[in-house]
Amino acid sequence: MLSSVAERVYWLGRYLERVENTARLVNVYSTMLLDLPSGSHIGWSLLVDITGCHEEYNKSHSSVEEKQVVRFLLADSKNHASVLNCANMMRENARTTREIIPSEAWELVNNLYHTLKEDLSRTISRRSRQQTLENVVGDCQRIVGVLTGCMNHDTAFAFIQLGRKVERADMTSRIVDVGSISMLPAFSRSAKQKSFLEPYENIVWMNVLRCVSGYQGYRQRTHSQVKGDEVVKFLLQDEAFPRSLGYSLTDLVGHLNKLPNNVEVLRAVARAKKVTLEVNINQLLQHGLLDFIDELQISIADIHEEINNTWFRPVELRKPVRKGQSQTQA
Repeated sequence: MLSSVAERVYWLGRYLERVENTARLVNVYSTMLLDLPSGSHIGWSLLVDITGCHEEYNKSHSSVEEKQVVRFLLADSKNHASVLNCANMMRENARTTREIIPSEAWELVNNLYHTLKEDLSRTISRRSRQQTLENVVGDCQRIVGVLTGCMNHDTAFAFIQLGRKVERADMTSRIVDVGSISMLPAFSRSAKQKSFLEPYENIVWMNVLRCVSGYQGYRQRTHSQVKGDEVVKFLLQDEAFPRSLGYSLTDLVGHLNKLPNNVEVLRAVARAKKVTLEVNINQLLQHGLLDFIDELQISIADIHEEINNTWFRPVELRKPVRKGQSQTQA
């Protein structure tokens, strides 16, 4: 397979996963804010930070309000990571690899982009926005179903899966940030506020689980009520739940083993697994997860760089990904 083709299907997988997860994040975050009291000091700026787009947002916006943030994350043409831009890039990568992917998958990708473009071209209410985002998630899952069920599980499929799992690992770490930043002691401004927020902690972690459709899986694995420390362990370290970071990294190994010249990439995955699976979550929660999540995202970015360096780019064209920077296709 040509490296250019491998890169396109890899990014097809990444953008497919990014569109779905960003839609999930915006939808669930909107619901969570409605459930929390105004005194929680949790606003829309947190969502911009979590998606890694704060620098781009600040260039064109002087304030942080719901309509502005939602438009920026969903439909802003200047935001390379907006859902609409990612859907467009997904469509472009699918279009240029139509001879490789099933024709049904291309039709679904094409329809998703045009439907989304039409839906986001007008101002939408919260209710219609929720329906639009739920449709996006459903359409992405149908595309995954067609790719998994109808495409040859060969080299091209392996690169699509690499893209999806790297992106999912990164997005899961960001989704955990929603709960960890908003409710851990490091975020509370005073002991009184901490006491005020404690009854709402369950709401936050419930929404975090909803964001990854993980509530039922969590209850089956833990047999307990929703607790912050248990949710963090589940989403970071559980190797049975498909949307956990631990599962994504383990699944990466299986697909990498089908590809040649994979030694350096496997080493990068092993380093990320070591960071993820060997850490003591309870100790981390006592001080806050922010530094750990930063370290985790750097290790995931390293996996992407090794994939890029091994199969897509010669040495002289390599460019490092900065901490907190959203990875986008060259």
